[in-house]
Amino acid sequence: MPISRAVVVTEAGNKLVRQLCEHWGQHQEVEQSAEQSRVQFDRGSCLLKPEEDKLHVAVESLDEEGLDQLEGLVARDMERLAGEEVLDIIWEN
Repeated sequence: MPISRAVVVTEAGNKLVRQLCEHWGQHQEVEQSAEQSRVQFDRGSCLLKPEEDKLHVAVESLDEEGLDQLEGLVARDMERLAGEEVLDIIWEN
């Protein structure tokens, strides 16, 4: 299974994870704990782990096409929900 990871510098990691899970939870299965959140999509999953000044994000899919789609979806939603904060999201495989 292909996996991509990104470490995103942000002071609002917990807030962003909460907003993403609320947004995605309307149509996707979401599991949340104090340390991390996991979202199950049709083509794969996304793991979110907030820390004090950054957010660890990992997406996993069955194939490269699905991975590319999830990277785009996750990045777009993170940027939209971050408001005026500019996020630097660089995926690493």
